[in-house]
Amino acid sequence: MNNSRIGRVRWMLIGWMFVISAIAYLDRVNISIAGSEVQKEFGLDNLQLGWVFSAFVAGYALFQAPGGRLADRFGPRNVLTAGAVWWAVFTALTALVPAGATYTLVMLLVTRFVLGLGEAVVYPASNRLVSAWIPSQERGVANGLIFAGVGAGAGITPPLITYILVNYGWRWSFWISAFIGLAAGVVWYLLARDKPNQHPWVGGAEIRHIQAGLPKETAGSSVEILPWRAIIGSKDVLAVSFSYFCYGYVAYIFFTWFFIYLNKVRQLDLKSSSVYSMLPFIAMASCSPLGGWISDKLTRRFGKRIGRCGVAGVSLALAAFFIALGTQAADARLATFVLAGGAGALYLSASSFWSVTADIGGASAGSVSGVMNMCNQTAGALTASLTPWIAARFGWTTSFMVAAALCLVGSLAWLVVNPEHRLTGTKAASRGTAAPAR
Repeated sequence: MNNSRIGRVRWMLIGWMFVISAIAYLDRVNISIAGSEVQKEFGLDNLQLGWVFSAFVAGYALFQAPGGRLADRFGPRNVLTAGAVWWAVFTALTALVPAGATYTLVMLLVTRFVLGLGEAVVYPASNRLVSAWIPSQERGVANGLIFAGVGAGAGITPPLITYILVNYGWRWSFWISAFIGLAAGVVWYLLARDKPNQHPWVGGAEIRHIQAGLPKETAGSSVEILPWRAIIGSKDVLAVSFSYFCYGYVAYIFFTWFFIYLNKVRQLDLKSSSVYSMLPFIAMASCSPLGGWISDKLTRRFGKRIGRCGVAGVSLALAAFFIALGTQAADARLATFVLAGGAGALYLSASSFWSVTADIGGASAGSVSGVMNMCNQTAGALTASLTPWIAARFGWTTSFMVAAALCLVGSLAWLVVNPEHRLTGTKAASRGTAAPAR
């Protein structure tokens, strides 16, 4: 059937999730760009700034699984709206932390930690939306577009935040980010519905197209919210989560330390650093939907073992190669391009993680992906503090080589994932026994 006759409301929602994804990363990456100014004003050293970075990621990681459960129970529309209001408030509060106060560092840590709690709902809720709205054969592209927002948000942040802090000061960068996030949340509430049959703009043809591509458990009116033991006890969830841990460790080097690495280690000036630090995020934004398109195409032709697991495993291995190679480039600009290739290769795999968890999780996709993303963000918190520690003792090359090694290990984890498995609350499923493919 012609796609124009089917309808495109589902893609409108995915498009706005791209926007929310971009804004979420604007809110988290802004502090890494403003980090040098924050250090000067508050008298923080690199280790203390790493704690501030890690505080956000710790809160973000801890609330992934609960945030996913909330999305499963109350729907992505309400949960994402509440999350947008939450992160707008605490982004603004970051700018209100006073300099020279006795407990300035503590206030920064608490504010960033609580901000992380609010932002934690974004991707588990988006995966719950995908599981209800997007047929299985379209999920690679849908997730690729959502995670292109990560690269877009992180990519526009360096020049935007640099412009604001140079002209108005670093605090204004947080107030502006807060306003943008609040506006996006209001629009989301007006546009979104939890299920296709609840949306006034969705026609019968689009509903039939969506339901034809959903697993029976997801398409049916009666759905089961899986117990935690069935999720945590699945070998497939554990393997994907471990691989996403490796992925997250690498990604967060770009989100937290890459701008500072170019500025202080590679000796690029502030303007050059802001421009060249965009390259990994441009690569992420480009490669995320590309990886999703490749994944969907291969899945339709060869099945999910090749289309999901194969794409993820090869992409992570390719990322390891580029990151290791980038450390050997003497020229700072050449190194940036090669390392950006590593970031792009990493994001070729992004849609596979979320497509597989949406497929195997069904009506509990928020909870399943929340567990997976908790591992990812735990690795991010580790990166924020461990990267400068390794660099101080062994050099920045070693920091990046550790990331490359984790990419390689993460690629191997996909060898044990069964993407056809459907989680249920039964004892057999909790041990990871595959259900028949539907």
